[in-house]
Amino acid sequence: MTLRLRLTLVATGVVAIVVAAASMTTYFVMRHELYKQVDSTLTQDAAQQVQHPRIGLRGFGPYANDYVAFIAPSGTQAPNYRFPITDDVKAAANGSRSRYFFADTRVQGQPVRAIVVPITSGGAVVVFQAIENITRELSRLRLILILVSAGGVLAAALAGALVSRATLAPVRRLTGAAERITQTGDPSERVPEVGRGEMARLGRSFNTMLAALQEAIETQRRFVADASHELRTPLTSMQTNIDVLKQQDRLDPEARERLFDDLQRESHEMRDLIAGLIELARGDDARLEHTTVQLDELVESSVERARSRFPQLTFETSLAPATVEGVPERLERAVWNLLENAGKWSAPGATVEVTLEDGELRVRDHGPGIAEEDRPHIFERFYRATAARSLPGSGLGLSIVREVAEAHGGTVTAEDAPGGGALLRLRFTP
Repeated sequence: MTLRLRLTLVATGVVAIVVAAASMTTYFVMRHELYKQVDSTLTQDAAQQVQHPRIGLRGFGPYANDYVAFIAPSGTQAPNYRFPITDDVKAAANGSRSRYFFADTRVQGQPVRAIVVPITSGGAVVVFQAIENITRELSRLRLILILVSAGGVLAAALAGALVSRATLAPVRRLTGAAERITQTGDPSERVPEVGRGEMARLGRSFNTMLAALQEAIETQRRFVADASHELRTPLTSMQTNIDVLKQQDRLDPEARERLFDDLQRESHEMRDLIAGLIELARGDDARLEHTTVQLDELVESSVERARSRFPQLTFETSLAPATVEGVPERLERAVWNLLENAGKWSAPGATVEVTLEDGELRVRDHGPGIAEEDRPHIFERFYRATAARSLPGSGLGLSIVREVAEAHGGTVTAEDAPGGGALLRLRFTP
């Protein structure tokens, strides 16, 4: 069952219940009022008849529309108008029922309304009135209410269908767009954002989702293209060196040694590049377990590793205790990339200053600093400054730092340090 049909049925059902309730209320109120008038007349006439009997008369004085019958204690009655004798009428006549009551019955095939009043001296008086006109009016009222109810339900069904069609039009557009995107794989399509209601908000949210999906696909395509390009260079170089080594009989030992050194360097670059690509591809994987990380201890461990990696440099540290919620391996990778970047740009004998304070890690080197034209791009994937192209690296280190920072709700920035060099700040929100 479609949503449109369900909405139509719900609207029709609600209206049908309301119309039926209103019709029944109208009918019973009208019936009550009509019977109330008849009962009032019968009560007055019965009271007078008990005091001044005019047994079996019709069309006399106040009883112009009433008929009167006397029921003896034995249950018999005068032959003028044969009123049906029921057990309740017998009980009123023989004294076993002391209160009057009203009854609907038929006399000589005509519908009547009667009041039965016990007489103290014995017997009972029955005053009844033909109610054929009331029955006819009530039948007519029932027919009118049935027709009105049916018309109301039909109108409600039609209105519900029209309203549900108009209301669900944006949903149909969203469904059509989703189906077309599924078929074509192209998320560039957008749906109209009309109005200010929930459907307009749904359209805007859907378009926002499509924009995010399109951006993710474009990012993935760029990532694959860039990765392919970056991998092609070392692979080509390695293939060239291997082809040359196939002719090693023609090479002197020194040339062979240089080729082996090149292959070793290129394999290391390939390993680092693949590791960086894997790190970027993982992104903010929700399946990775987040724990409380003692950031100062993690930085201290990374600095010790950097001292071994760059023995010609001096690493000065000032680390205040700090904790952060995150993935320890990813945080360590980000810190190491900052330290490695500083070590790569520092001259032998230089100092790298590492400071952790108020949840912010600052790594300052005394290298050439960051060129003005490179500063907006240094955190982009595979970007390498002109001065860095002669240095080892894949251009992924700082982009990984940014990915890790954003995945942990933090930020990373780069600026020129006072007195020269570069200052990189990695901050995590407490």
